[in-house]
Amino acid sequence: MSTPLPPRERTVGRALTVVLALLTVFGPISMDLYLPVLPALTKALDAATSTAQLTVTACLIGLALGQVVAGPVSDRLGRRRPLLIGAAAYIVAAVLCSLSPSIEALIAARFVQGLAGAVGIVIAQAAGRDLYSGSKLVRYYGRLTVIGGLAAIIGPVLGGQLASVTDWRGLFLFLAAAGAAILFAVLFVFRETLPPQERTTGEFRQTGRDFRRLLSDRVFLGAVLVIGFAYAALFAYLSGATYVLQGIYGLSPQGYSFAFGLNSLGFMLFGFVAGRLAGRWSQKGTLLAGLVVCLVGAGGVLATGVLRLPLPAMVVSLFLLVSGVATATPPATSLALADYPDIAGTASSLLGLAQFAFGGLAAPLVGLGGAGTAVPLGLVTVVCAAVATLVQAVTIHPRTRTSQTTLAAQDTPADRVTATP
Repeated sequence: MSTPLPPRERTVGRALTVVLALLTVFGPISMDLYLPVLPALTKALDAATSTAQLTVTACLIGLALGQVVAGPVSDRLGRRRPLLIGAAAYIVAAVLCSLSPSIEALIAARFVQGLAGAVGIVIAQAAGRDLYSGSKLVRYYGRLTVIGGLAAIIGPVLGGQLASVTDWRGLFLFLAAAGAAILFAVLFVFRETLPPQERTTGEFRQTGRDFRRLLSDRVFLGAVLVIGFAYAALFAYLSGATYVLQGIYGLSPQGYSFAFGLNSLGFMLFGFVAGRLAGRWSQKGTLLAGLVVCLVGAGGVLATGVLRLPLPAMVVSLFLLVSGVATATPPATSLALADYPDIAGTASSLLGLAQFAFGGLAAPLVGLGGAGTAVPLGLVTVVCAAVATLVQAVTIHPRTRTSQTTLAAQDTPADRVTATP
């Protein structure tokens, strides 16, 4: 394994910054665009609700496993080549989704789509660690959260509007076109962020040793588990909210898309605030605050489902849930990656594995009670938020590797990057 070179100045142009941010939309756009038509898709393919939700689960599992492969590969081969391959494969997978003749075929195609989309997500995180450090790194992950939230706003709103002129197959063709636009941007704008002299060397057996090194770090492991359980709550919401808001509260696909967009606006705003707050205050304090907000929102969802409260109570509870996840994400990501510039891709892959694997396991659980109750959604999100908070208290809170000291030490004139805001 190579030794990381001393920090040096790197200039990040605005165009590259935009492309790095765009890479984060692979996950949200793959998940959110077709959610408004998920009930219609269920009916069209004559599938059970829980089976149709496996299209969400399959994509999440693909997003998880793909990052485990793409992260270490990018540490060895650089970021650009794997990214180009992943973007091209995403286009093909989206077309296959649109042509699926059965729910089983769609589930398989969604898994492949997740594998391909994972490349962009993990490289966006790893490239950020190539370029930034200190408080700039936290702000960068805050920007990624903002862009992800913006994509989550645009995705369902656009999906709801497209549903008025096309069916679910047309939405997957739209995803193929979006993938082609991202491939074009990567091809002509993205430059290599990991020079050959800074890449890891040796056989791929080194990957196992890198994983052991990461997982032996209590703070890293805690951050991975916190993100995993927080995103399990988030993806349970993504999977179940469409049935709750349309099936129980009677919203149209367009009405659902706007309610979803409101919650995603909270995700975006709170992610931005968290990126700024963690740099000035405390990463651990910001992380804890986000988890508490998430837990309060999840408790509200459960109470609303049990007591059958009106629509505003559900929307407010979901808003708090997703905003809490957004607040926790930038500091948790920075805590995980701050000490591993030499294996940023491998470290990012474990974060992605936790996000999407935990989310993939939680998503189908919200459908076990059928489409007529919000109680399973409340139970799943409360358990996930509570476990994330407990893990934070046990693994991260007692440690003294605090962000404020580390950030102050890292964010010096010798910082790794001069960023263009």
